[in-house]
Amino acid sequence: MLGSLMDTDYIPFHPNPSKPRFVPPAGAVDAHCHVFGPADRFPYAPERKYTPVDAPKETLFALRDFLGFERNVIVQASCHGTDNRALIDALQAAGDRARGVATVSVTSRDEPPLEEMDEAGVRAIRFNFLKRLADEAPMAAYEGAAHMVGKLGWHIVVYFEAHDLARLTPFLERIETEIVIDHMGTPNIANGVDHPDFQAFIRLMEDRDNIYTKVSCPERLSLTGPPYDDVVPFARTLVERFPDRVLWGTDWPHPNMRTHAPDDGVLTDMIPKIAPTPELQQALLVDNPMWLYWKAE
Repeated sequence: MLGSLMDTDYIPFHPNPSKPRFVPPAGAVDAHCHVFGPADRFPYAPERKYTPVDAPKETLFALRDFLGFERNVIVQASCHGTDNRALIDALQAAGDRARGVATVSVTSRDEPPLEEMDEAGVRAIRFNFLKRLADEAPMAAYEGAAHMVGKLGWHIVVYFEAHDLARLTPFLERIETEIVIDHMGTPNIANGVDHPDFQAFIRLMEDRDNIYTKVSCPERLSLTGPPYDDVVPFARTLVERFPDRVLWGTDWPHPNMRTHAPDDGVLTDMIPKIAPTPELQQALLVDNPMWLYWKAE
């Protein structure tokens, strides 16, 4: 059911995604997705930058099964702020089939209930550096939060845009735990793979073997639209150069899309384009997320 408070220009998720031709390997993980609301049970944060359509756990789990995945990594979205109740509820309902990435206040003096979240299945916290989605805190606060969650064996997930890479690189280099960078650092596809910006991203991954990246969100990056083939060279470059440090996810329910509602079947069918061999697909979809989020259980 569509949320009545949804922004008037918000594009809801695709109501009838196609069945993908690609069959994921056994144990495959959709390593980047969200749950929103339902707002009457889990209200959106007052400080949110957007109001989405409700996208509850039941719809996410049905999509997981339809696409042929076995597990999810559910990422707390900015519309819920630091209130992780919808995330925790989804994790508890999924049991061992989901893990979570929470958002905590890095400036609050109150200790977040990390042990409780760990028991529910949270394995990381997310730092969002997109000013249009979240307000930024001092870097020292992020470093303190990273150190705090590292004691639990968690890692951090970082979301930024390509123009911020140079500014954030010193901070990323000081973090000792694993780092997962969302969506390939959001490169400008018009610049091409050989552009200094994307090459700087590659060098960062070469220099820091604790940095992983999600080769996800072609629907946000593409200049040509579905089937998003202009994004393939970027993702395939990372998959082939860093096969043990890449992840993939749908980004369902695709918040803040400005042009169209992505078909998750089409997105799934991109996987063999960016990971063309069974070995690369196994690493991308099973081995790497299982190591990070399930510690290869």
